[in-house]
Amino acid sequence: MATTTKTIAHVLNSLIETCKDGQEGFRSASEDVSNPALKSLFSELSIERGRFCSELQRLVGTLGEDAESKGSVSGSLHRGWIDLKASLSSGDEHAVLSECERGEDSAVAEYRDALDHDELPESVRDVIRRQYLAVQEAHDRIRDLRDAYKR
Repeated sequence: MATTTKTIAHVLNSLIETCKDGQEGFRSASEDVSNPALKSLFSELSIERGRFCSELQRLVGTLGEDAESKGSVSGSLHRGWIDLKASLSSGDEHAVLSECERGEDSAVAEYRDALDHDELPESVRDVIRRQYLAVQEAHDRIRDLRDAYKR
């Protein structure tokens, strides 16, 4: 059975939601931590996720389909970003990093799921693969920082 543009758009729109959720989560984290290095990192990652969203939205548009324009409430619940708010209010950088890592765990899983769609055109897979590597790198960096902030 041939892959339809709707199927490809669905995979891409799921990643757009994931990136939007991460963009908002990192933005919130950057505003609420006091450590300048963490503020900078979270801000950079928020901007990166915004770029990823735009790139994925353009791909959906080239398919003639409607691109997702925001994260979803249910998506953020599943991706772990919703719990970030509670951690931010505590001011505990380890807790914030832990929640960011949990959100990134979900993002890594979403990208892996997307890459499991063997029927995607190679040009789409290349974009997803490149973004996945950056998401995985961000995850590992946050995990390492979280470990460094252990009490």
